[in-house]
Amino acid sequence: MTTTVGFSEMRVFVTVVTEGSFTAAAARLETDKARVSRIVQRIEDKLGARLLNRSTRRLSVTEVGKDYFERASSILAAAEAAEAAVAEQSGEPKGRLKITATPEFGTTRVDNWVAAFLSRWPKVTVEAVYSIHFVDIIHEGIDVAIRLGALPDSDLSARKLGEVTYGLYASPDYLKRTVALHTIDDLKSHDLIMKTPSSGRTSWTLLNGETTEKVSRTPRCALDNLLAMRNLTLSGLGVTQLPRYLAEPYVAKGDLTRVLPGWASTPMPVHAVFASTRYMDPKVRGFVDLCRAAFRDDE
Repeated sequence: MTTTVGFSEMRVFVTVVTEGSFTAAAARLETDKARVSRIVQRIEDKLGARLLNRSTRRLSVTEVGKDYFERASSILAAAEAAEAAVAEQSGEPKGRLKITATPEFGTTRVDNWVAAFLSRWPKVTVEAVYSIHFVDIIHEGIDVAIRLGALPDSDLSARKLGEVTYGLYASPDYLKRTVALHTIDDLKSHDLIMKTPSSGRTSWTLLNGETTEKVSRTPRCALDNLLAMRNLTLSGLGVTQLPRYLAEPYVAKGDLTRVLPGWASTPMPVHAVFASTRYMDPKVRGFVDLCRAAFRDDE
């Protein structure tokens, strides 16, 4: 009987520590809690050391377990890199791809990219985490994060997908029953629908060529969700600023009108962020390439 811990056993232990419990690890590995517990016990028997302290309420890692976790994680990462290098030669994406994005951008843009990706590559499965919170892609095991805005300095790799551009919009019904809206100063006489700021007063910083104007006032309605802002604008409650990809389909149908063309906030960059590795897994490369192409087509 061998005393060497295999890759599959090692992966189970790393998953238990990463997930923080046998139950969560079992769910991640799509198996049962008892099997996970037996495998960890078998690892400890082979190594002759206790790696985890178990209690009815919590699970903690021993000092020896922490050292083993770090070494096992490095070994598995190296093995996965080697597999990715081989898979890169065949070029066919396969396996589970875990992605993250904000809920708004995820449900309005990323969903379409995922659908196209799954249709193209039948051997891939996708798990999407749409969260308003910043997700640590290394700790959470994320393959690709779609991020809007400037990126902080990090050891992660990133590919720019494109930019989100903005415009000012109102419904035709609203414009019919209000005063003229021809200049930026005319906004002072209009009801505004604005995004709730994280701090400070609601405002827009609008640019038109080299000219910048700040519109800072109490809006008729302030919301923390772009889709809700679009819906209230469609209801005829005022003027709002929206990403063009959210508004232009309604302009084409005649439900919204773009006002003050040329005035808008600075475009926001969109990046695909992923772990920096020498070999890029085909499923990651395939998804990022598809996103870049789809972003260009959508614009």
